[in-house]
Amino acid sequence: QVQLVESGGDLVQPGGSLRLSCAASGSIFSFYVMAWYRQAPGSQRELVARIIPGGSTFYADSVKGRFTISRDNAKNTVYLQMNSLEPEDTAVYSCYCFAGQRGYWGQGTQVTVSS
Repeated sequence: QVQLVESGGDLVQPGGSLRLSCAASGSIFSFYVMAWYRQAPGSQRELVARIIPGGSTFYADSVKGRFTISRDNAKNTVYLQMNSLEPEDTAVYSCYCFAGQRGYWGQGTQVTVSS
């Protein structure tokens, strides 16, 4: 069983930045595949970014060049640095972990981009 706790969501103006954090339980975090998803009102959940144990990353086209996913295995934490935020980035952002052939979700954190 893996527990995920996100933080960092907030209201930010267009062009601003936020950093989301997701702390995971467990002693083998370095082996987890970690990802961030988001879901805007009336839309399907979409994959934003993913990082595998070796450090390779994947980004959705809509966030390439603006968002950066990273992990700190010593702190059991994955981050999502979001720059140049746009109103279209407004959504609930959820952390996802794949470990031991199972998937786990965090509770989500709200990001609102508005002037």
